[in-house]
Amino acid sequence: MYQFEAERTASRKQAHLLSACVLLLTGIGLITLFSSSYTFADRFFGDSYHFIKRQAVFGVAGIMLFFICTRINLEKIRRLILPLVALAAILCALTLIPGIGVERQGASRWIRIGSYTYQPSEMVKLALPLYMAHIFDKKQDNIGNFFSGILPQVLITGSFFALIYAQNNLSTAVFIVVSALVIFFLAGVPFRHFIAIFVIFTPPSALLLFAREHRVRRLLSFLQPEWDPLGAGYQVRSSLLTIISGGLWGKGIGQGTRKIASVPEIHSDFIFSAYAEEGGFLGVLFFFALFAIFAFLGYSAALRSGSVFRRLLAAGLVTMIVSQAMLNIAVVSGALPATGIPLPFFSAGGSSLATTLICAGLIVNVARKTADETAYGTVPSGAMEDQDVG
Repeated sequence: MYQFEAERTASRKQAHLLSACVLLLTGIGLITLFSSSYTFADRFFGDSYHFIKRQAVFGVAGIMLFFICTRINLEKIRRLILPLVALAAILCALTLIPGIGVERQGASRWIRIGSYTYQPSEMVKLALPLYMAHIFDKKQDNIGNFFSGILPQVLITGSFFALIYAQNNLSTAVFIVVSALVIFFLAGVPFRHFIAIFVIFTPPSALLLFAREHRVRRLLSFLQPEWDPLGAGYQVRSSLLTIISGGLWGKGIGQGTRKIASVPEIHSDFIFSAYAEEGGFLGVLFFFALFAIFAFLGYSAALRSGSVFRRLLAAGLVTMIVSQAMLNIAVVSGALPATGIPLPFFSAGGSSLATTLICAGLIVNVARKTADETAYGTVPSGAMEDQDVG
């Protein structure tokens, strides 16, 4: 009895540490966003606080939703998964309708809600893992059958890919598919089905890369950096120089200089370079340490969970957040061709921040339930959920 209680206490501490890690990342992200954006915001909007005010609104709402999601009844929320998937698909489709969708730089990825804009593809990052975990949990006994056990999930993923690609957002569309395939793997889908999926979808997906001129230019610039140093390769090259300029200690919060004009849109997808310039190598190590702790605690909770649904949900969401961060940093440092993937907790964009905090709240929720299972043993799904928010 004492051993179980000690294990439960240790698991609870891990859940608290996971929450602290999320809140610390959010706080550092808001500080970095303000530091990197105030000059740009003052120049183009006449208000140095333009981006941080908008981000703070979504941040406060996201933190409230984070704490709600840490306590919500995960078994009861499963009843809302299919409506959530349908809503995400409808909102993604609305971005393509003139007058409803908001177009920026040739991409129609947003819809306007009052004075704010919302990016529906961010909802997909939440809805799809929920759907996958729910369906694979129900079809555990039929997972070896491609047509009845796997094809519906493939079709849903393919539909979201098509909707997001139509918004001229190939990077997010591909990221959604890769994240879904990770859940396929964790669910135990036979390897032969992975081969079938790759054979069917890889050729047309590769052709889509060459359907837009800017994608080809980015690829060529990545393969040959000197090909267009003042055009397609300028942003990544400037970002890399900004990261290097931080040195060991960094220039200090608010003291970065290359953010003023060197890196276009540095407050958005390239915000990590601003963080690295001001935080230096030690700040970068701290950043990676936080994400490593987040990943370790999230996967640990998932692997120890006695519920297939919670295990797949937590693992899928952790993979979604961490892989997005690593992909963003790989792009910013020139290790991958430029894409439009934001840095979780950091990049300007309230839709991304709020969705990330909701996903993190669900991960902490799984960690809490894992602590209960550690103390009392694995119980049927929902048996320990009645005490939580329904």
